[in-house]
Amino acid sequence: MWVFPLVAAIVAFAFGGRLASTWATRRASHELLWIVALAMYGLASLAVVAGVAGGWTRVEYQVYWALGAVLNVPFLAGGEMLLLFRAPWVRWATWLALVFLSAFTVATLQGAAMDPVALAETLPLGREVFGAGSAAQRLAPTIAYPAYILLVAGATWSAWRMRGRPDVRARFVGTVLIAVGATVVAAGAAFAVKGMLAGFSATLAAGISIMFLGFLRAARRDHVAAA
Repeated sequence: MWVFPLVAAIVAFAFGGRLASTWATRRASHELLWIVALAMYGLASLAVVAGVAGGWTRVEYQVYWALGAVLNVPFLAGGEMLLLFRAPWVRWATWLALVFLSAFTVATLQGAAMDPVALAETLPLGREVFGAGSAAQRLAPTIAYPAYILLVAGATWSAWRMRGRPDVRARFVGTVLIAVGATVVAAGAAFAVKGMLAGFSATLAAGISIMFLGFLRAARRDHVAAA
């Protein structure tokens, strides 16, 4: 089961590398946030690889929880907001919110107690590692879940605005695929909370692969015949 998270890490880093090449030319703020999010996804997936293959350590689980379960989606959603709304105050508000959420997450996890017995499981559950209702366990539902709704809502709105336009069909299809991929990744949480490693690992790889496919599709240029 460590193979699927490894595939997810490779795809995430490849995805981030493609974005980095475009960011180096355009210096778009939303692309920078997505690059950070994809780096987080890759590192969190590698933490899953190490934890599943060799047993979980405190540091590996903290990396997986912070970068994968909590902060990854807010950075993706932040990039979506900067793409949709170009006002300077939106950019500053988004960056400040992400810096605060990152600092808060790190501080919470540093002081969190972790059950070594729970870490001995192949796929430890957050409520068992940190304790149900603890501040560290509540990070994911409090931060990541609303960010996921924001991300999918933004992508859906973008796709709706592009519907029926042949000149941006590739971008429309790509945007839809990105939203679907994000949903597949989010669905993996249902496997994670039940300790179902096979389903969780598969959605890690499948979700990021669909998102990468959507990005590649959206980057294509549509050639529409002149009237």
